[in-house]
Amino acid sequence: MTIFWVFVYLVIVAFLGYLGYHHTKGTSDYLVAGRKVHPFIMALSYGATFISTSAIVGFGGAAGVFGMGLLYLTFLNIFVGIFIAFIFFGKRTRRMGYHLDAHTFPELLGRRFQSPFVQKFAGILIFLFMPLYAGVVLIGAAKYIEQQFAIDYATALLFFTLIVAVYVIMGGLKGVMYTDAFQGSIMAVGMLILIIFTYYNLGGIIKSHADLTALTPPPPLIAKGHMGWTSMPALGSDFWWTLVSTIIMGVGIGVLAQPQLVVRFMTVKSNRELNRAVAIGGIFILLMTGIAFTSGALSNLWFIKNEKGVKYCEISGAILEVCPGKKIVKIDEKNIEKFKAQFKDIKPGDEIDLHKDVPHKETTKGSLAIVAAGGVVENIIPQFVKHAMPHWFSILFMLTLLAAAMSTLSSQFHAMGTAIGRDFYMQILKDKKAAEERSVFINKMGIGVTILVSLILAYFLPVIYSKGEAIIARGTSIFFGLCAGTFLPAYISALYLKRITKAGVIAGMLSGFTVAFFWLVFVLEKEAMAIGLCQALFGKPTLLLSPWTMVDPMFISFPTSLIVTLAVSLFTKKLSEEHIAHCFQGL
Repeated sequence: MTIFWVFVYLVIVAFLGYLGYHHTKGTSDYLVAGRKVHPFIMALSYGATFISTSAIVGFGGAAGVFGMGLLYLTFLNIFVGIFIAFIFFGKRTRRMGYHLDAHTFPELLGRRFQSPFVQKFAGILIFLFMPLYAGVVLIGAAKYIEQQFAIDYATALLFFTLIVAVYVIMGGLKGVMYTDAFQGSIMAVGMLILIIFTYYNLGGIIKSHADLTALTPPPPLIAKGHMGWTSMPALGSDFWWTLVSTIIMGVGIGVLAQPQLVVRFMTVKSNRELNRAVAIGGIFILLMTGIAFTSGALSNLWFIKNEKGVKYCEISGAILEVCPGKKIVKIDEKNIEKFKAQFKDIKPGDEIDLHKDVPHKETTKGSLAIVAAGGVVENIIPQFVKHAMPHWFSILFMLTLLAAAMSTLSSQFHAMGTAIGRDFYMQILKDKKAAEERSVFINKMGIGVTILVSLILAYFLPVIYSKGEAIIARGTSIFFGLCAGTFLPAYISALYLKRITKAGVIAGMLSGFTVAFFWLVFVLEKEAMAIGLCQALFGKPTLLLSPWTMVDPMFISFPTSLIVTLAVSLFTKKLSEEHIAHCFQGL
């Protein structure tokens, strides 16, 4: 039965992809869907692109650890990602993009500031860093397929990527948006049924929230600042900084400068369509993120009810970590002190068997969804659905996740491919006329290359990051933070600030990217430790101490980029009045 519904789903997706291919007649159709998309399709495409397995599996799983505090991200997603984006950014983007004949986000910036460098720089950054975002979306989908069909992760990953690749390469943005609308509809139905069953299994809305409020977090989480699944973490704690700066603010603000979302504004024919799309987009985001985050937090109650208690290993009176069965612990600078009493010559890099080599006792205190998920944050939602929901819903939810991942990935692949094809490669060719004639072919080749890069990242990232890390949520946050620091000041300047110069926006983008990249490699703890360059160069995991190691790059790079953009523009040559008047026609 599962195979049958998956087959039906794929047939419909293939048909919609064919429609996109059939109706694509030239560059404008392939890159901006002919600028005549219906507002309903545009809104669902925008929402389905925005919300992927990152939100449902990754951030939903993170809510199983952090709790209901993630609902602040839902608020920002709707207020900033829909209302502010559509009304204050979308309308100007649509009109300015039309006057400048821009087909991509980098092309909009490049033509607005009359700078081929800006277009090429933006294009190459998208090509280099969006594969990280696409890679973690692939991970979320492949992990769920792996569990649902009991097949190898690599097989699931390759199969899923190939399906998406076919209709994106062939159908262009029209094919992407047609399939997005269909997939968004499946996502909405699936998530609505999920929250209904969640509350039903836990005794209703009031009882489930009261029980979750009364649930005491496990000691290891309390030590990090956890104050309950319906409360925000302790102000200034590690948990607070991670939740607020990296997850809530990094994603909630960074959405404004997402290239694959900005291009959606150029696909409608008038501002009226954007106004009509606001309500549709807002309701869709509420159904997606609000339900995913609420269900993730509430899953803790279900795991308690079904005797999925948490076992910790207690050594010398200190609870060390989750300990379900045999546990191999790798010694590092943070935990070495706990073992020096038992092992005199122990050193970082050594491994010990916690159950065999160390005197300890197991204790069950509280409950945590991540234990039932085998210690992997991304498994919380899939495990909850698998064990708590009826079998038929598991099939629907699998289609929901497939739709979420495919809709986001198709847009990412399209944005990455056009970035390396149109915004970089075509800009360095001397014969511009010949390049324009081969534009569709060049962009198809670019999409193919970026799909391959994303596939490779999705295969290796789960190995690079240690087990239990919220890799999907973090990968998404990293890309959103980079976009906020590098692109957002330039994007705001392009739409609203006539006095900003070409030199100013170039300096701002370069400084914003430099600061964001430096912060990721040398300061942000999890990322710096995974990359390892700081350790290799300076002999320590990060250059700064907590709480700086928990602060998202956006908080440093965005103000830096904005200040540099404004300052340099004060002392450099303005763009011509004729060009400014052309850009701001009707604005």
